[in-house]
Amino acid sequence: MAAVEITRQTGLYIRSQRENVGIEIESKGKNDFVTQFDKEAERRLIAGLEKILPESGFIAEEGTSSKKGKRFNWIIDPIDGTTNFIHGLFPYAISVGLMEDDRMVAGVVYEAGLDECFYAWDGAPAMLNNKEIKVSQKPKVADSLIATGFPYTNFSLMEEFMLSLDYFMKNSHGMRRLGSAAADLAYLACGRFDAFYEYDLKPWDVAAGTFIVIQAGGKVADFSGGRNYIFGRQIMASNALIFDEFSTHVQRYLAPKK
Repeated sequence: MAAVEITRQTGLYIRSQRENVGIEIESKGKNDFVTQFDKEAERRLIAGLEKILPESGFIAEEGTSSKKGKRFNWIIDPIDGTTNFIHGLFPYAISVGLMEDDRMVAGVVYEAGLDECFYAWDGAPAMLNNKEIKVSQKPKVADSLIATGFPYTNFSLMEEFMLSLDYFMKNSHGMRRLGSAAADLAYLACGRFDAFYEYDLKPWDVAAGTFIVIQAGGKVADFSGGRNYIFGRQIMASNALIFDEFSTHVQRYLAPKK
């Protein structure tokens, strides 16, 4: 899949630039940053992906293309984990998903720190650097390592979120917060994490990663148990064995009030 190589080469570019060139930081809002490398990486991705599907459009974080496709649209995050990137901390990742009409058909997540490329396309297994991956087989939340992300601009569910943290800290193998939702989902797909949840994420944070999780045998939903997890700004995902138990606890604290 040509998109895999385009994504990986862009990831190698941003890592090399991070190590050798000064960073220019702009603020898009409270704790919401962008660098010159986010914008250049997005331009490179769009230029390469447009050659694969000339008729495709783009839903991209930095808005370097406003083109909309009638059938195909790429959903792009040029650097997921920009705050990590700014501080020289891994993980940070590139996330590239392809949507056909209203369903995902391909996803690529490249994590720069370990030079790991996770990818999948419709009808094929999830892969990591050319090896097939699967979600874990942990049977209970009590046996699971759970990833999440901390709110950084939207604190409307802070109290409920803290209650969920309290529960999972006390009733699992532990919690992790890496600072990149794309990496969290990729690590769930290959069995490093057993579950993940977060609110106020954007489509480009999760489009590719959720597709890879599903192709690896996992389950994904929004906090209501529905399928609006790409554009709905709330997501819970896990291996298939613990999904019912895990989602019950996430919903207890974070499901929208009726």
